[in-house]
Amino acid sequence: MLTGCLVLVAGLVLVSLAVGSRTVPLETVWSVLLHDDGSPEALIVWRLRVPRTALAVVVGAALALAGTVMQAITRNPLAEPGLVGVNAGASLAVVIAVAAFQVTEVSGYIWFALVGAILAALLVHTLAAGSARSHQHTRLVLAGAALSASLGACTGILTMFNSTAFDSYRFWVVGSLQNRGIDVLVAVAPFVAAGTVIALLLGPALNALALGDETGRALGLRVSGVRAAGFCAVMLLCGAATAAAGPLAFVGLAVPHALRLLLGPDHRWLLAYTLPAGAVLLLMSDIIGRIVAPPGELEVGIVTAFLGAPVLVWFIVRRRRTAL
Repeated sequence: MLTGCLVLVAGLVLVSLAVGSRTVPLETVWSVLLHDDGSPEALIVWRLRVPRTALAVVVGAALALAGTVMQAITRNPLAEPGLVGVNAGASLAVVIAVAAFQVTEVSGYIWFALVGAILAALLVHTLAAGSARSHQHTRLVLAGAALSASLGACTGILTMFNSTAFDSYRFWVVGSLQNRGIDVLVAVAPFVAAGTVIALLLGPALNALALGDETGRALGLRVSGVRAAGFCAVMLLCGAATAAAGPLAFVGLAVPHALRLLLGPDHRWLLAYTLPAGAVLLLMSDIIGRIVAPPGELEVGIVTAFLGAPVLVWFIVRRRRTAL
């Protein structure tokens, strides 16, 4: 099954390089990938679609992996990475970058978004760290919800009084892969790589954590350390992905939940499968967004919401019928 997922990712990558406002035949795509001949088709593929497609793979994998870890450390199958305040922190930072520093290019405010996401996540963790061990995961969710509401209010106030910030924010907040060059991918790749390594190493520990904090401690697990490491992975993965593409709904929620219904609760498998599965969902969403409204396109964040919600409902209904 993992091999099938990887083959599907490869096929979607080729389709992503071919479709758009100007379709490039697949044989031409393959030819210019092997040899950049300077033709208009090569320019379209290498300058516009390769960075966008690569970013879709990285962001989709990062969000799905972050969602899996988030659901594990909170023991809540409906948790998603935005609960730790990452989206709200990144949004406020983008608005501040535009309003206070007149930064209007994606390559400029991506760093503000990344710093804002990480600072918000660290603040949530600090607020939750003082709670009793048995309630730490609950307080983590509550602190994230409270901080997200507060930062969202600040964002609303700033955009209300600054039209330039509002214009930039409304395009960023919907979630998009448009106009993202290779510099954006290079900027977020180290953070995604670090978060991925941390998350994959946590597989056995997350299995023990799923049994409960007390059982985990009886098995010799440092519960607070595992939860902190998982939170660090979520912060890096979701912070980088959100900074690069904006808040994308349902990727971090639908993918791990659906895979859990298919594969079972073993996080050693879940963490591995979420990487290609997240890439598949975001690539499919981006491709659909490019072909449904030519010569324009739907932003990928809109399409992920349309795809993710029905898929999640279908899996829940399917499991319910199986249980009956």
